[in-house]
Amino acid sequence: MSHVHAMSDDQVAGELKKMTAFIRQEAEEKASEIRFKADEEFASEKAKLVREETSAIDTSYEKKFKQASMSQQITRSTVSNKTRLRILSSRQELLDSLFEQGSKKLKEVSKDKGKYQSILKNLILEGAYALAEDKLQVKARKADFDLVKKAIEEAQSEYKEKIGKDVSISVNESDPLPEGSAGGVIVAGTGGRIDINNTFEERLKLLETDALPSIRVTLFGENENRKFHD
Repeated sequence: MSHVHAMSDDQVAGELKKMTAFIRQEAEEKASEIRFKADEEFASEKAKLVREETSAIDTSYEKKFKQASMSQQITRSTVSNKTRLRILSSRQELLDSLFEQGSKKLKEVSKDKGKYQSILKNLILEGAYALAEDKLQVKARKADFDLVKKAIEEAQSEYKEKIGKDVSISVNESDPLPEGSAGGVIVAGTGGRIDINNTFEERLKLLETDALPSIRVTLFGENENRKFHD
């Protein structure tokens, strides 16, 4: 018959204490492991959120920068265009003013009789050379008839000297140029169907058209037509 040794209360308490300590240690280790994993997941999630937020901020900044840059370019282009139009408008105003002044001064040319007669002769000759006909008529202001007749005599002599044949030029006294005209003549041939308008007003119009490029170069420089840069 074997003897079973009964454990004393102290021994039972000691074993329970050991078991409790072992369970507590395992629980603490498990809790520590859970906390570690939680910290890892938190750090990972935090890093992911920071990356996403940083990327979103970068994208937003880039978008806003592009918008600002585009807005700046549009503003610069608008200002440039407005400036260009203002410059072109100012230049046109200057050119209009020049030709307006020229138009006013035209009427002063006929005051110097000697100079005016020479001009009339050259205007009549130009028409005679262009028309190349035997008989021509000249229209002029009534007040210029006497000067025109003298100019015609000179023109006929020079025409014969240069061309080698006679030309008969007469004043059309029945149809004069209006007295408001600045002067000059209209030379007509072939029964009046063809004429050369050499009035001062017409010559100024031709100058305005033909000489305008040269005038622009003189006033505004050779690069007058260059593109305007921002």
